[in-house]
Amino acid sequence: MIRLSVGPLLLAGMALLLTQCATGGNTVSDLARTWQEAWVFVPTEDGVRRHEMADPRLQSWRQKQDKIRPGVLYLHGCTGLGRADADMLEAIAGAGFIVIAPDSLARRFRPLQCDPDTKTGGHHLFVYDFRQAEINYALERLRGDQWVDPDRLFLFGASEGGVAAALYRGSAFAGRIITHWTCHGGRLIRGLEAAPDEPILAIVQASDPWYAETKTHGQSGSCGAFMGDEWMGRSIVLRDGDRHDVFRNHKARDAILDFLNQNTNNM
Repeated sequence: MIRLSVGPLLLAGMALLLTQCATGGNTVSDLARTWQEAWVFVPTEDGVRRHEMADPRLQSWRQKQDKIRPGVLYLHGCTGLGRADADMLEAIAGAGFIVIAPDSLARRFRPLQCDPDTKTGGHHLFVYDFRQAEINYALERLRGDQWVDPDRLFLFGASEGGVAAALYRGSAFAGRIITHWTCHGGRLIRGLEAAPDEPILAIVQASDPWYAETKTHGQSGSCGAFMGDEWMGRSIVLRDGDRHDVFRNHKARDAILDFLNQNTNNM
């Protein structure tokens, strides 16, 4: 259910920003913090390694690379990065991709727009704008770097991150993956803002408890409803109980890896 309740927290955030401006504050912006504290998964001869972006060991690994690799920009869900994310992203990195997962919760002012106890979202609508800004910031930081191939860069979002991936307007990515999200709901979050010729993979549980008809206003369904016959899109609806997570489903994991490998090899 989408509910507007931004007043007190938004005022608190403005007060924090004004205080930092008056006192000099922290020289690192909130957007920069999401990048600096991003999880980065890289393939190595000994397996996959996970670092934070600012980790000197990652910089050392980058200096040793003699080629650019395909990449995935991953947007986590409303409660942040967790074990299920890490398992999925490790599998992707194991297939030869560099995976970068900015940490949206690294912001100094970052309320949750969801309530995990009631499994509802949309409590702080400005967070959706935060996520779009994080995509654009990541693209800016990657521009000109010689470690992720800009022509083989994919956008991958889960849940709240899936909303951001679905609504990203631009042609910067070789394809996008949307999981844990239906593309249905209120006007602010509804739809799919991709070009018909952009490869898309969408995966959701049929009985996802976050999108049950009894508790939401039209959020059940799948992103496939927004893909026309001419679209290069595939929508998978799993019937795997009443779970939100799709990463533990082997069909979903295989589909994600196949999508990335196929659209990388076709270039």
